[in-house]
Amino acid sequence: MDKNNKDNCCAPVAHSHVHKHTDIHTHHAHSHKEDACCGSDTEKIITNAITSSHIEAGTPKTTFKVLNMDCPDEIKAINDALKMEGVLEVKANLMASTVEVTHLKNISEELLKSRINSTVVKVVENDSPKNPNTSRIIKVCISGVALVIGLLAEHAFENHFVTLVSFAISILVGGTLIFPKAFNALKRLSLDMNVLMTFAAIGAIIIKQYSEGATVVFLFALSELLESLSVQRARNAIQELFKLTPASTFIVNGNTVKEIAVEQVRVKEIIRVKAGEIIPLDGNIISGHSNINQASLTGESVPVFKAKGDEVFAGTISQDGSIDVEVTKISVDTKLSHVIKMVAESQSERAPAQQFVDQFAKIYTPLIFALAILTYLVPVYILGGDSYEWFYKSLVLLVIACPCALVISTPISIVSSLTSLARNGVLIKGGIHLEMLGKINAIALDKTGTITEGKPHVLGVEILENGNEVEFLKIISSLESHSTHPFAHAILKYASDKSVAPEDVTNFKNIPGFGIEATLKGKHYFAGNLKHVEAQNLLSEEIKKKIGGSDTPSSIIVVGVKDSLVLGWVTLGDQIRKDAKNAISDIKKAGIDEVVILSGDNHKITQAVSTLVSADNAFGDLLPEDKLREIESLIKKHKYVAMIGDGVNDAPAMAKASLGIAMGGIGSSTAIETADVTLMTDDLKQIPVAIKAGKRTLHVIKFNIGFAILTKVIFLVLTFVGISNLWMAIIADTGATLIVVLNALRLLKVNS
Repeated sequence: MDKNNKDNCCAPVAHSHVHKHTDIHTHHAHSHKEDACCGSDTEKIITNAITSSHIEAGTPKTTFKVLNMDCPDEIKAINDALKMEGVLEVKANLMASTVEVTHLKNISEELLKSRINSTVVKVVENDSPKNPNTSRIIKVCISGVALVIGLLAEHAFENHFVTLVSFAISILVGGTLIFPKAFNALKRLSLDMNVLMTFAAIGAIIIKQYSEGATVVFLFALSELLESLSVQRARNAIQELFKLTPASTFIVNGNTVKEIAVEQVRVKEIIRVKAGEIIPLDGNIISGHSNINQASLTGESVPVFKAKGDEVFAGTISQDGSIDVEVTKISVDTKLSHVIKMVAESQSERAPAQQFVDQFAKIYTPLIFALAILTYLVPVYILGGDSYEWFYKSLVLLVIACPCALVISTPISIVSSLTSLARNGVLIKGGIHLEMLGKINAIALDKTGTITEGKPHVLGVEILENGNEVEFLKIISSLESHSTHPFAHAILKYASDKSVAPEDVTNFKNIPGFGIEATLKGKHYFAGNLKHVEAQNLLSEEIKKKIGGSDTPSSIIVVGVKDSLVLGWVTLGDQIRKDAKNAISDIKKAGIDEVVILSGDNHKITQAVSTLVSADNAFGDLLPEDKLREIESLIKKHKYVAMIGDGVNDAPAMAKASLGIAMGGIGSSTAIETADVTLMTDDLKQIPVAIKAGKRTLHVIKFNIGFAILTKVIFLVLTFVGISNLWMAIIADTGATLIVVLNALRLLKVNS
């Protein structure tokens, strides 16, 4: 969706407000980047809410675990059943199989439960069966076996009684998965797929086409089962995220080690994680070291070595060492909890393709029902056609026009892709952004922290004549040991690697914008930028020539004796990520036309970095408003543009872009909250993987929608020319549904 074309956008989530007279008004929520606009009051595939605009803190919320909630029809039925005074909000989550109801205190849990149970959806306890589709499978099998017996009895043995009984069993058993839904839909004055199939089956019985009536019921029940199984597979993939942490852990208190539930652990308590165990909570290592497998959060295949002082995250695995961890987040606030929450919430933001399908089906189904009636009435009562022939054709029309494949094609594709990417460390806030990812034509990247590591490193040391490197490093490290500047940390690390330790200094002075000064062994030294040197009249032409001749993306710290002489200088720079060049090459191969670097850093440095990583263009010395202007320019040129940054400093540019992508979500909760797409690691190679997944998802959705519609058109034509029959119609419908479901489930596997 083009965010910059507000006329074409649609709000991703719809909330309905319930007032005291229970009249419903649709209100469209804003995404963090879009204005509300032309919306839809259609049912939500993943979550739909009836929401009061003023819900007071402390208002009771009751969550029900449910069975048989596998498509929009059930979600719509639940919302309709709970339209009552005192119910403030309803959230039906397809992936979690839950219904959360916010209500006034005078509304009992039993009343809410009975309302939900009045639909085909049933409230169950948490210890519900592991496979909720078991009873459906049994019913479909019984219906299928009875159908086969009936066909054999009809054609091979010509036993009329066995034939009728078998077809009756097939229709009644298979119909338990269809008829109740149809009855509920009619009570709501709604026409859905179940109503179409029910009328088709009844019509077949009326004209004594029992075998075809039984076939319609069995194959549609099979189609419904396949839909439920596909949703369950996607649901199981998400539910695996909840199993990434153990239920209990060991608390260390002095010499005592005690096992308690993870939910009971508090911040600052010490937990012990042994080799091979899953880390249950976020925290910092206070003793021990281990290689940590972070694949559950980041998709990284290579473990990361961590020791005292390093941060570890819930859901990751301590592979080969025992570590004691000081807890920094309780169980509901861990990084993994943020990821799970985002994956669950991402299901609610529907892609434009999904919105199109919902709107199409809403108009299409009643239209087909009316067309089927006219198909019988007009030829028979106006044109004098054969009643049996045209009644039969109207039944075929009802069956072939059923939009099963069309309705299920998009949500399964979206859920499969979102879940798969989440397991590989790429979090996307909904189908609307996943689809946009497949449309992106250009990418703008922030330099610092994205292309570069964001941390300065010593690139080299230049010492003037008669200088000693050890003595020089001792002077500068002693001065910098009192500074908090990022350059100071880089210099101290460099000196430490050279086995040079700083010494105590006196008269330390920080001069903002220039540098620092201090006294060491009776001499007053300085370490600062060129302006500091020039102010002391120590910047000779020779020094200028040596320092100014470098084109490397670097900064210079000059060291010398105050007002006396220059001893040398240190060159520092922000190192380019090792995989940056290859990643940008892969981004272009993924179908991106232009890659641009935008930075607030020096333009010369930005250009140098751009050359080194083979970006198409680069702009430096940019203020936030300048980055916005560049993004607008790229949008005019390419229409769909992504901005990649750290999720905070680049927020304005990321908001303006068609898509905002934040890097390093494993270290920043802010990045997860602010961006449309979050890469859990600082690995640039995740970007082309995400782009390819977006494009692949878009292709699958387009194929599924096109295939479903084309199948309908072909068989509708065949119906009116007298070639198609009920058998062909239901087989075509079931076959189309199976094909689009299997095609969508391919997206559960990410291709790198």
